Amino acid sequence: MRHRGAHAAGGARTSRWSYHRGGRGSAVLVAAATPATTDLRPVSARAALCFDAVSVKLGNRLIVRSVSLEIAAGEILALAGPNGAGKTTLLRVASRVLAPSTGSVRVQGRLLDDWSRRELAQTLAVVPQDASITFPFSAAEVVLMGRTPYLGPMGFESALDLEKAREAMARVGIEELADRSMLELSGGERQLVLVARALAQQPDVLLLDEPTAHLDLAHRVAVLEQVTEFARRGGAALIISHDLGLAASTCQRLALLAGGELRACGPPRELLNRTILRDVFGVDAEVFETPGGSIAVVARGLSHPADRAKT
Repeated sequence: MRHRGAHAAGGARTSRWSYHRGGRGSAVLVAAATPATTDLRPVSARAALCFDAVSVKLGNRLIVRSVSLEIAAGEILALAGPNGAGKTTLLRVASRVLAPSTGSVRVQGRLLDDWSRRELAQTLAVVPQDASITFPFSAAEVVLMGRTPYLGPMGFESALDLEKAREAMARVGIEELADRSMLELSGGERQLVLVARALAQQPDVLLLDEPTAHLDLAHRVAVLEQVTEFARRGGAALIISHDLGLAASTCQRLALLAGGELRACGPPRELLNRTILRDVFGVDAEVFETPGGSIAVVARGLSHPADRAKT
């Protein structure tokens, strides 16, 4: 089956897919992590994904300031910080949508610019925050687009491509959406299709920008289980998230950005304290350990500029 072209709009849809399925504060629960020293270690050229002194300037504005960060094979790293901190900009640099103004990015030890588009697409997959799909592709067709880097000269999907796409949809629980138009799906359903597309791509490095923002609880768990399994099999994952609970329960390390700068990086248990939360997020918060060993972060309100200056 070839991907639907513009001429197919409005026509009857046929598919080779067939599925059958029988008080005042705000608290964030953070899973306990093994203590270790806060990590701003030098980057390694052998990391699965490596940012080396990356800066990004758009017009006269410096968006990212000399960020050095690495993600190892088998690791999940969460990137958090306030709006405008530079998180999505870093992801766009890693996926070669934006070029860094200074510094470099390496994937599996090779400079990003040394990869062909096909090679990079077989190695690195992206789950964007928003799906800008305006044509009525079916969910199955969008997931199959993840197999594009593996297609032969004629551009036809093989039986293996169809199998991998089906598997990816099953892994996030959306087999029943296969024949539905993307234009008919909810925001959460569209997000699950994009996650399945990335899984079908069979990458070694996975970049996810707020992958669970629009999902219900069951599908959030399904996506996070797949990211965890991806890392268990040796993949490297970078997750951008505003949800500190999600970040801490899923990742081995948490990197905090503010004002385009890397403020801290290390195990979530070490970073989630009153001083760092005030410095990075501008909030007054209390940090508690629950009887089960998790950490509860209770935001009491915005901190005052004078308080932040003291840190």
